Amino acid sequence: MIDRIAALFAIPGMEPGMAGMSPSRSSVVLLTQLRWIAVFGQLATIMIVSGVLRVNLPLAPLLLAPLLLMVINLAVAGVLKRRRTFSQRELFSALMVDVVALCWQLYHSGGATNPFTFLFLLQIVIGAIILEARWSWLVALNACLCMALLTFHYTPLRLPPPHANDPFRLYIFGSLFCFVLAAVLLIVFVVRLDRNRRESDAQLATLRQQAAEEDHIIRMGLLASGAAHELGTPLSSISVILGDWSREPLIAGDADMAADLADVRRELARCKTIVSGILMSAGEVRGIDPAVTGVRAFIEDIAEEWRSRIPGELRLVDRVEEDVPIIADPGLRQVIGNVVDNAAEVSPELVVMEAWLEGTAEARRVVLTVSDRGPGFAPEMMDRIGQPYASTKGRDGGGLGLFLVVNVIRKLGGAVSVENRPGGGASVQLAIPLATLAPEEPGEEA
Repeated sequence: MIDRIAALFAIPGMEPGMAGMSPSRSSVVLLTQLRWIAVFGQLATIMIVSGVLRVNLPLAPLLLAPLLLMVINLAVAGVLKRRRTFSQRELFSALMVDVVALCWQLYHSGGATNPFTFLFLLQIVIGAIILEARWSWLVALNACLCMALLTFHYTPLRLPPPHANDPFRLYIFGSLFCFVLAAVLLIVFVVRLDRNRRESDAQLATLRQQAAEEDHIIRMGLLASGAAHELGTPLSSISVILGDWSREPLIAGDADMAADLADVRRELARCKTIVSGILMSAGEVRGIDPAVTGVRAFIEDIAEEWRSRIPGELRLVDRVEEDVPIIADPGLRQVIGNVVDNAAEVSPELVVMEAWLEGTAEARRVVLTVSDRGPGFAPEMMDRIGQPYASTKGRDGGGLGLFLVVNVIRKLGGAVSVENRPGGGASVQLAIPLATLAPEEPGEEA
């Protein structure tokens, strides 16, 4: 019934499922739903008592309360579009609106002699559930004050002759109806509130688990970053020494020695690339031996490198209109290579790279999309992209590659988005601000 009322009035935030809402926002939604039920109930009661039982009611003040509640609900619907959390004071105020409205209705319809005074207990119970102790006590105190007022000051009902001779019988029937109504509303709203609490507990447990996993990865990253920094200096020294050796006549004249030296220098360059990738993953934007190049040249170099490393075709679609200069950091190259490697693993026949520039002159971005022809991302994986250990490959420790890619690109001020292609396969898009990759001006601190 509640969900039908919400759908009838199309109130934003009153969806049947409230998963993902903050506890305070879901409480406001439930109070709004209760208020709509109160509006319908009051209007129906006024029509039955006035039309069927022929009781002479003061219609003007009685209809004022549901009209005011409708206006408040529409105002709350607008607030729910902009707000995600609400304070205890705001929840208390919302509940007090219902208490005062009920007191107004009862004052003009018999006061304490009206069996619907038991609805104050429903509002006290709801306040005890959604509010902190001090605020719930205030709700109970105000409800008691309203009840005391209605006991001594109220407008008596003028009952018609059939009921004027035995008003207690009418009170008994009204009490029965009020009891059933309160029981139904308590069950409905307490179950809804308890479900919201359990969903919040489950979300909190998930966040705690993710925080523990990310803390573990961050500790590993700090350890790896420290080792990478320590390795950077000896690797640079070895590179200089090997360069000097390559110019020695004795070594240059020996073909076998020159070939071995070339292999060592090639492996050394690979080690430096790995170190740069570790630094990038740990948040160091500038890795080992960054070089200035153009966007087009950088993308073409990556494509050329991976054409020789994957069994199938790597197709490059170059839509870069202006070859602007950037820092071609080896670590960034490794991050992009990680995406290409993942695509080639599920689509060994064809991987498509597409690059272009977008945005205004002040906020231009280089966008690189890597698409494959594989099975695509599983539906349950779409919301976990970028989380640690989010993988469907079934390997221990899997899911860290894309997690590091997402975090590195975010540290560069960019964004990563994924989607499943309509014709099959998946697409991973990296968007990086050019300002982050721009070469440093002369005289600027490194």
